[in-house]
Amino acid sequence: MTKKVNLCRIGENMNEKFFDLKKEKQDRMINAALKVFSIGGYKHASTDDIVSEAGISKGLLFHYFGSKLGLYSFLYDYSVRFMKLELTGGVSSKERDYFEIRRQMEYAKMQVLKNYPYMQQFLDRCRIEDVSEALMAIERQKNVLGDMQAVLKNQSDRSLFKSEVDYEKLDQMVTYTLDGLMDARFLDSSFHPDMLYEESCSYLNMLKALSYR
Repeated sequence: MTKKVNLCRIGENMNEKFFDLKKEKQDRMINAALKVFSIGGYKHASTDDIVSEAGISKGLLFHYFGSKLGLYSFLYDYSVRFMKLELTGGVSSKERDYFEIRRQMEYAKMQVLKNYPYMQQFLDRCRIEDVSEALMAIERQKNVLGDMQAVLKNQSDRSLFKSEVDYEKLDQMVTYTLDGLMDARFLDSSFHPDMLYEESCSYLNMLKALSYR
């Protein structure tokens, strides 16, 4: 995982001092913030809850991030870079099977969530954020992951699909299914990356059997 941290260190908005901390403490603070922001959104996320979850002082949090907004901006930038790096390395540029591409994307995502369980939930919550200062803080990076995922999916050979299959609707259905599975596992407190990956693959296999010639 060192390469991911190094990638983040060269980002113009990343906090250099923070990365001088021991990795365990970095991850404890990041995971606490991801959880609190993903549950309450920017408006309702409390720095008191974050420091309590992380087991640190509020002074330490503000020493590294300056403010709640500074932490939120850092967290979004870190999450986008981390997820982008995993997807880049996890999906073969030679793959043309749409469902295999989606499987590889899910596998890459689950590798991230083994270290940062709430990272995808946080990114999903950011997409529906309605606080103006939070929206402005993430504006520059807002479409990076979505654009990259579209590029990966567009590698697929659409001639493999049955003639009656509408690709755009199918892609939306797959996304809704995979997102819904993750949301359900968090709601019933049964989330585990490996188990969710296996469950997601079973749905992808079923949809592939229905969609391909």
